Amino acid sequence: MAMHELPKPWFDIDGYKRTRLLEARYEVELAKRFLDEGLTRNAAGKAFQAVRALLAALAVDNKDRLIAKYPGKVRIKGGKTVDRVYWVIAVMPTNYMLGLSALIGEDIHYLTSIALHLHQYQYNGPDREGVLSQYRTDDEAREDVLLVINNVNKILSKLGI
Repeated sequence: MAMHELPKPWFDIDGYKRTRLLEARYEVELAKRFLDEGLTRNAAGKAFQAVRALLAALAVDNKDRLIAKYPGKVRIKGGKTVDRVYWVIAVMPTNYMLGLSALIGEDIHYLTSIALHLHQYQYNGPDREGVLSQYRTDDEAREDVLLVINNVNKILSKLGI
């Protein structure tokens, strides 16, 4: 059985966008299942991945605006060179997500900010002192996971996914 690989945006930008939108849908479904099972940290990770996939898909439609922020070329595996903007869209590095989401729009910027807090919580768990995580309890994180699930679903519905 052949493994399916995410289409590279420099080869098939539309296929890449479609795949990332479907990924966002699947990730929010998994986040909901994990929440239903009481696995809040796992759900937080899936909520983060859903926003990351959605952000990558939305970045495709904003590629022309993003070129100014991510100019130039980068060398990828195999020695091939691609436009930096395509590399950012394909890899969607965690430390680029907030700045990139701010360029795209208010809704995704808000969701990205929450998703990054959930990402931190996924690795550190709740923290009563608020040093290692923004969430003092699992219930606080659960509320934001639900918020992400609901808002990602709304955006996907608007996009016909």
